[in-house]
Amino acid sequence: MAQLTLRVDDELVHQLKAAAASQGRSVNSWASAVLAAAVDPDLAGEEADVLRERLSRAGLLMASTATRRPRPARAETARARAAAGEGRSLAELVGEDRV
Repeated sequence: MAQLTLRVDDELVHQLKAAAASQGRSVNSWASAVLAAAVDPDLAGEEADVLRERLSRAGLLMASTATRRPRPARAETARARAAAGEGRSLAELVGEDRV
């Protein structure tokens, strides 16, 4: 998990704390939900819809152009994993160049 640091106005911090408290959540939990709703088109729920609408009206919601691809078949994944273990290791290749 990564840490994100933001610089925001004091008034916005006050509003964020109030919004999180009104839902009985921490600022971190609430802000994570807002950010997830902004970028995850599959996030469902009334709260997410409200957040997306607000972010859209504020001009802060990016339209996603990504298309969902189906998962590869299990056999295809197994073949790729088996092939990934073949050949020379990176350590061997680097070691050769050092000699």
